[in-house]
Amino acid sequence: MTDTQLKNAGLSKERMFRWLPRRRSASVRMRLLAIALLPTVVIMPLFFIVTAVNWSSRFDNLLIAKVNGELTIADQYLSQLLENSDLRMQALAASADFVSHVRADDHDGIARLLQIQRTRLGLDFLYYLASDGGVISSPRFSDDRGMAQWPVVSQALAGIGSAQIDVFSAADLAKISSDLAELARIKLVPTEAAVPTERVEETRGMVVHAATPVSEGGRHGALVGGVLLNRNLTFIDTINDLVYPVASLTEGSQGTATLFLDDVRISTNVRLFQDERALGTRVSAVVRAAVLDRGETWLDRAFVVNDWYISAYEPITDSFGNRVGMLYVGFLDQPFRDAKFSTILTFAVAFAVIVLISVPIFLRWARQIFAPLERMLRTITRVEGGDLGARTGVENSDEEIARVAAQMDALLDQIQERDRELNRRVASRTQDLAEANRRLEATTRQLVVSEKLAAVGEIAAGIAHEINNPIQVIQGNLDVIRVQLGDQIEDIRTELKLIDEQTHSIFLIVNKLLQFTRPDEYAQGSEMHRPSDVMMDTVPLVQHLLSSGNIDLQLELQSEGAIAINRTELQQVLINLIVNAIHAMPSGGILRVETSDSAHEGHAGVRIEVADTGIGMTEAHLSRIFDPFFTTKQGEGTGLGLSISRKLVELYDGTIEAESAAGKGTVFRLWFPSATAG
Repeated sequence: MTDTQLKNAGLSKERMFRWLPRRRSASVRMRLLAIALLPTVVIMPLFFIVTAVNWSSRFDNLLIAKVNGELTIADQYLSQLLENSDLRMQALAASADFVSHVRADDHDGIARLLQIQRTRLGLDFLYYLASDGGVISSPRFSDDRGMAQWPVVSQALAGIGSAQIDVFSAADLAKISSDLAELARIKLVPTEAAVPTERVEETRGMVVHAATPVSEGGRHGALVGGVLLNRNLTFIDTINDLVYPVASLTEGSQGTATLFLDDVRISTNVRLFQDERALGTRVSAVVRAAVLDRGETWLDRAFVVNDWYISAYEPITDSFGNRVGMLYVGFLDQPFRDAKFSTILTFAVAFAVIVLISVPIFLRWARQIFAPLERMLRTITRVEGGDLGARTGVENSDEEIARVAAQMDALLDQIQERDRELNRRVASRTQDLAEANRRLEATTRQLVVSEKLAAVGEIAAGIAHEINNPIQVIQGNLDVIRVQLGDQIEDIRTELKLIDEQTHSIFLIVNKLLQFTRPDEYAQGSEMHRPSDVMMDTVPLVQHLLSSGNIDLQLELQSEGAIAINRTELQQVLINLIVNAIHAMPSGGILRVETSDSAHEGHAGVRIEVADTGIGMTEAHLSRIFDPFFTTKQGEGTGLGLSISRKLVELYDGTIEAESAAGKGTVFRLWFPSATAG
């Protein structure tokens, strides 16, 4: 089929072969190779990288969790040390020897006992402070004044024993012993990443300070002892053995523990050199800011002296409540990083081997696919050039590609027949489209009419406002005429009555128009009214119509409930329904008005029913009675009465419905919620 024949058939080659694959800038071969290799060469490596990063992060989190648990053990040991110090002071104070010496006021005996117990308990100082300020100590203090300055001591004198960490100045240590002051002295070692300082040595001492109250034989005092933690290798090595027992870390890693006074290492098993402990080295500035300045617990990698460690630091607080040092535990980071790198490298090598083995297999499979597809593409190119006799030549077999090629040849045979069928369908759909266009035009005309009616309604509302003023003037002048004429009015009473009626008719029409177009503007405040009472007051207003129309009114006013509604608007609705019923009975009949207490959808309320025995309405009229401007009174009425009535009923959350049959009369049912129903 030539291009001209295709155009005459309403087709193009693009439409004919839209079901066939398109030639892109990349060949089928390249696309199939990409499909075959993309999962292995791109997606799987990305997945491996994401997995490795996630695993590495979880591994690091496990290390942090581990060092956090180790810090908890070290902290518990320090707390136990303080508690044991307090218990030992209490035991010594309660011992029979000490109590007997205190009762006898035997100072020499107390001194000998303190010397013996200090050595036995491994204390650096031990003294008895009497309430009068006297001190008996071991060793002998060079100056025993000011001992009660410590909160631990002052609390013991007040009857409360405790053990705390305190920092003694060089002078405080010298009062106890010059040897103790010298033992506490540590030269500062310049440390990488530490806060710069001009100090060259640390002379203060961190002490486990314990005191317990003594009250025997009418004498009161305190028994006080302490252990210097500076260079206390037994203390720090015990912590390290508890936290890092043998084989608790990976091969090559090393666990360490340190006690800091301020930011200076005063007791540690971190090595500066092979056999020299890193006493006097200082913590890094970033750790000092977090732990000492802000009081935080550090759980992260940190540079310790000369290497990176997985580290945990926590602040130490003295008896004054000040942060005076830090407790540290940690282990070398590099062995764990090496193990992590080795694991990732092993997986990477294994993945690379898998890729090298699988890629040739994938390429072979891809070649079995793209070779037949390339033949199909060449056939498509010839067909697009106008050679409908072109065929793939691929033999039909059980392979999917071969079956597709054979099916394509069969499809080429069917194209011409499909084209003719397509032309018939196009003609049929064109006819359907024309019919749809005609319907659309009819709908558009109806829409224009509706818009015009809406515009007429707006114009009518404006005109109604303008008519109200002349009506009021006419009505006022009629009243003036009646007053001026006096008895002479009898001559023109009929004419004046006619003017009144017509004026009132105009007034009602205007009000209906206004209430229909802007009901909210004419809404009045609601009050509590009983529909039975309102109905009784409404009957006199329509009595003249009932009498003149030979209408038998039957009232069944049984409701007791009250509703929240404007009285005038409720009367307007009732009058409209009664007047419509009277007009529906031109030869007379029965008009029944009933009120009763009735529930609706679970809510208490009042039901009003207005029924007549008039001419009734057809189903077509009944479905439109609430439409604005619709009326069945040939040439009479505005068609707004029921529309306005429904708006008023719905304004007060009520419902209105009608039931009618031609020749059998009409029934209108209204329901309003009770004012007490919520």
